[in-house]
Amino acid sequence: MNIIENAGAVPPGGVIVRLYHSGDQVRGYVRLKGEEGTDDSILPGEELEPEDAFIIARNHNRDLSTPIYVELKEGVTFDPAWERGGERDGSRP
Repeated sequence: MNIIENAGAVPPGGVIVRLYHSGDQVRGYVRLKGEEGTDDSILPGEELEPEDAFIIARNHNRDLSTPIYVELKEGVTFDPAWERGGERDGSRP
């Protein structure tokens, strides 16, 4: 996992979890970085709990040697427990 400030630095095909404040909670979504000249894909198109965003990101990360990028917005502080989403109850694929 790499924490980034700007998704523009992510290579095409990269998986980005963007985390931000929504009211008093942290929410996120997943972006799949498109090839140059194409739009990024947003998954699933609705706000997610951070843990769920990481589960989706892992499922879409085709190259396991490539990190998942994390973009923190609006003063969000990263919680490592979010990255382990789904692992605690054995539901991780």
